[in-house]
Amino acid sequence: MKYHRGETIFTQGDFCEDVLYIHTGGIKLSVRSKIGREATVALLGPGDFLGEGCLGGQTVRMNTSTAITPSLIEHVRIATMVRRLHTQRAMSDRFIAHMLSRYVRIEEDLIDQFFDSSEQRLARVLLRHRDVSESRPSRQGPKISQTTLPAMAGLTRALVNTFLMKFKRLGFIDHVGRGPLTIDHSLLTVVLHD
Repeated sequence: MKYHRGETIFTQGDFCEDVLYIHTGGIKLSVRSKIGREATVALLGPGDFLGEGCLGGQTVRMNTSTAITPSLIEHVRIATMVRRLHTQRAMSDRFIAHMLSRYVRIEEDLIDQFFDSSEQRLARVLLRHRDVSESRPSRQGPKISQTTLPAMAGLTRALVNTFLMKFKRLGFIDHVGRGPLTIDHSLLTVVLHD
């Protein structure tokens, strides 16, 4: 199915009936608390799966997925996905690699919240955005709004803006007007710095 920018693919609380595979585009996963606070938990791009919790017994969606760029998404019914995982080795390998990288990312995020500085958390979020961008043919990632970026890094908007100005001054990022954010690989030095 094709989705336009800003279109909801599924909503938190919806019934789980399929696993989704992103062929093209970018997807934002977010969760909303009972009191209405929303947090972005991941940005996904081509080659990623989403909604895979149904394979583990989830009956309802735990998050909301929204297209952040025009996207082409394949919906695969649970039984079909299970059959493919058992009979198509390449599909199984791709799915396992996705799940392992997702697990590592979640573990890193948890460790970041306890031990990393705010600056390092923002740098890690930007580098992930860069990774999604590199998987796209145009090498431009989906735009990240000024509310999404602070939510992903667990920081205030003011602090994110301060760090972005610092990163720009140091040549780690380039951002002109409302154009795409260009993230240099050298930003990794911020993450690796003790």
